[in-house]
Amino acid sequence: MTHHDEAAVRPLTLAWVRRHLEVGERIVSADALHGGITAELRRLTISTRDGGTRDLVLRTFVDPFSVQRAEDWLNREVCALTQLAGTDVPAPGLVAVDPTAAHCEYPSLLMTHLAGRPVLNDEGLETRIHLLARQLVAIHAVRPIERPREYVALTTADTVVTPKGADAGAWAAAIDVIRRPAPPCEGRFLHRDFQPGNVLFDVPSPRPEGARITGVVDWAAASWGPADLDVAHCSTILALLHGPAWGPRFTEAYEEAGGVLATAASERLYWRVRDGLACSEEVQQVSQPWREAGRTDLTRRVVEERLDAYVTALMTALG
Repeated sequence: MTHHDEAAVRPLTLAWVRRHLEVGERIVSADALHGGITAELRRLTISTRDGGTRDLVLRTFVDPFSVQRAEDWLNREVCALTQLAGTDVPAPGLVAVDPTAAHCEYPSLLMTHLAGRPVLNDEGLETRIHLLARQLVAIHAVRPIERPREYVALTTADTVVTPKGADAGAWAAAIDVIRRPAPPCEGRFLHRDFQPGNVLFDVPSPRPEGARITGVVDWAAASWGPADLDVAHCSTILALLHGPAWGPRFTEAYEEAGGVLATAASERLYWRVRDGLACSEEVQQVSQPWREAGRTDLTRRVVEERLDAYVTALMTALG
């Protein structure tokens, strides 16, 4: 096997992967994939018996925080990929999983590779907004035979990190919103981290308006809960990536695509504010992969300012 040094597959994991290949297949290269926050990602190129090649993706959880949670995350992902097989949602196919590192050095997942790439730049954004909205409506329409576990919202009023220089009054009011009990909701199948970094696109050059979605990845947080929560998360990330006005624009596009959200303004506000405040705790974690992917303009300070503007706008418009 040839590979870049940074993409070397560990010996036990390499042997595990080989056991899950077809007879006569072999790994010919491994390349690091960038953009993941919680795990290492590698694309493995496999030489097939007919002289061709195919690609697999290996996800490995290595840092202590992720290793402790890997069994739950991987079991969720396996359940989601199994449920999505045969649906119209373009998700990877499951090949093998080792959630407790019984065979590999670290908990690992092996799955099929999907064509396309995440697109984080501003060009062609209006087109992608509508594609993202339609894709999320399709995800929420999935009726799984076995429901995934209930969603988890870890942010509390006491863990919010108010950005330096933020509108103190707006943030205090927003924090008060999430002190309330979560509103009742009709459950839906949730991705739980649906955002541009986890959606693969084919964008023809020089026609970004001809873009199409080729895959949705990273189902480790798949859950059962309110559609508002997935919409709120994608809205927040779009506001941070492209500017505060794009958050509400995605919510509008979701409803234009046939998605159904909470009727009461207070309930919509709850979910949007909760997700915005959750991002306050992860600004550096969220923005670092964006800079590595070429969005060097998204410094921590820029992202904090956009988050402040977004939360303030939510409180002004919906509060």
